Amino acid sequence: QVQLVESGGGLVQPGGSLKLSCVASERTFARYPVSWYRQVPGKEREWVASAASGGASNYAESVRDRFRAYRDNAKNTLYLEMNSLKPEDTAVYFCNIIKTGRTYWGQGTQVTVSI
Repeated sequence: QVQLVESGGGLVQPGGSLKLSCVASERTFARYPVSWYRQVPGKEREWVASAASGGASNYAESVRDRFRAYRDNAKNTLYLEMNSLKPEDTAVYFCNIIKTGRTYWGQGTQVTVSI
C-alpha cells in the first residue's frame, strides 16, 4: 500500500504561479514513474505531466512551457511548478504512482485560478 499526500493548492489570479507537492510513503519511490492529473466536476480526469524514475518529464500540450514536473527522490516527493496560470487550469490536482502494475492516487488539492 502506498499513500500519497498532495499540498500547495489554493486561489491565484490569472498569470500567477503555484507549486504543488506530492509526498509518497513509498521507500522505493525512486524506482517508479509518478504523474500529475487534474479533474473538474463532470469531466474525465486529465493527464498533466509525468516524471520517469530517471527524472525525464513529459507534459500535456495544454501545460507545456508553463508547468514543470520534477521529483526529489531523497524526499520521496514529486513537485509541479505552475506558471502563467489560466482560469482553465482550475481543477483538483492529483498525483499518482504506478508500482508493480498497481496505480495509487492521492486525495487531491484544489487549484482555483480566478480574479
